[in-house]
Amino acid sequence: MHSMTSEQIQTVSELTQSIRGVLEVSFPFVTVVGEISNLRCPHSGHLYFTLKDESAQIKAVLFKPQQRYLACTPADGLKVACRGRISLYEARGEYQLIVDIIAAKGAGALQLAFDLLKRKLAAEGLFAGERKRPLPMLPERIALITSPNGAAVHDFLTMTAKRCASVAVEIIPVRVQGVGAREDIIEAITLCNKRGLNDVIVICRGGGSLEDLWTFNEEGIARAIAGSHIPVVSAIGHEIDFTIADLVADLRAPTPTAAAETVVPSRGQLCARLDNLGNRLTKTVADRLAIFRHAIEDHLLILGDPTSLLDQSRLKTNHALAALQFAFLSAIHQRQLALAGLNQALASHAPEQRLEHQRQKTRELRRGLLQAMRHHQEHKRAALARNASLLHAISPLAILGRGYSIVQQKDGKIIRSWAEVHPGENISITLAQGGIDCEVKKISQHR
Repeated sequence: MHSMTSEQIQTVSELTQSIRGVLEVSFPFVTVVGEISNLRCPHSGHLYFTLKDESAQIKAVLFKPQQRYLACTPADGLKVACRGRISLYEARGEYQLIVDIIAAKGAGALQLAFDLLKRKLAAEGLFAGERKRPLPMLPERIALITSPNGAAVHDFLTMTAKRCASVAVEIIPVRVQGVGAREDIIEAITLCNKRGLNDVIVICRGGGSLEDLWTFNEEGIARAIAGSHIPVVSAIGHEIDFTIADLVADLRAPTPTAAAETVVPSRGQLCARLDNLGNRLTKTVADRLAIFRHAIEDHLLILGDPTSLLDQSRLKTNHALAALQFAFLSAIHQRQLALAGLNQALASHAPEQRLEHQRQKTRELRRGLLQAMRHHQEHKRAALARNASLLHAISPLAILGRGYSIVQQKDGKIIRSWAEVHPGENISITLAQGGIDCEVKKISQHR
């Protein structure tokens, strides 16, 4: 018997998890057509049923939150198309279809996917009118995201040239159908927003079947349009065609030609509007001038001729100027007379002689002050000598010099009686020269 290594051995759970991973990766989304049987709805609210045809069957479950998107009411025997994901219920080892949406048979897989994405984005508010931005009145540069070879670009450019040839149209070529179309369109929208050179973005292509227009029902394109900072106009297909991009865009145009008519204003309309605004401005200015003119006339009736008032003011100014000049000359003459009198008085007092007299007086006062200071110093010096002799006579140091001493306790208190000390106490004795620290051995009470 062939031996098995430990790496080859798996538990049931491990094997089941591996199978589940393979199923979920290999079948992320599938659309299955079949007949409903064994429909059950327990207390949880989830719907459990079997989807079968003539030769096979598969378990299916529709969870309660997804039932709000139902396009039909499930029932036994009803033939439906279900879109969902393949998974494995590990507890029973059964693979099953987790259903996202159910539609009656004949709706088709693309229609199912369209309805599912439409409900999802509507629930997120991407179709709400309040988030849609207004288009600029006169765009300077339009980004046209389309196929450069289609009829749509020709129709758009033709109508743009008719309405206002001065508006620049930048064509950003993309694939509008098939593999790579979704990535091209998303990249073009992202590029326009990154550069910030365009005032409006127009996404357009010609008509076609649901399969041909399916690129514009992709969730990635819808979110790129919703996330654009520049207003987006959707002009996809003919008037009867409708896509998710039309719902998310700020404005839907039924055709590329209609998009050009909506985005680009007519040159004639602009000129007419400018003429109208010019006429209104001219009339407004004329009306305002008439009002000011009447106001001036009314004020003239009240104030009279302003030139006569000006003449009177000029005459008053001349009189005031003459009076000011006379007063100025008179003041100068008075100052000149006063200055002459001061010069005469100054000459009569001979300031040089007065200054020399003051110098002589200052020298005499200085000599007297010095003499008084010396006399005062001698008197103070004699008094100091007398006081010093007296202090020396009564000084304690002089007494100590005669053989006396001063006895003090350690705290500096002077001892005057034997009762102030006790045997064993340390005392200090101050002599005329130096001192002695000693200890009391014996106390005598006699004198």
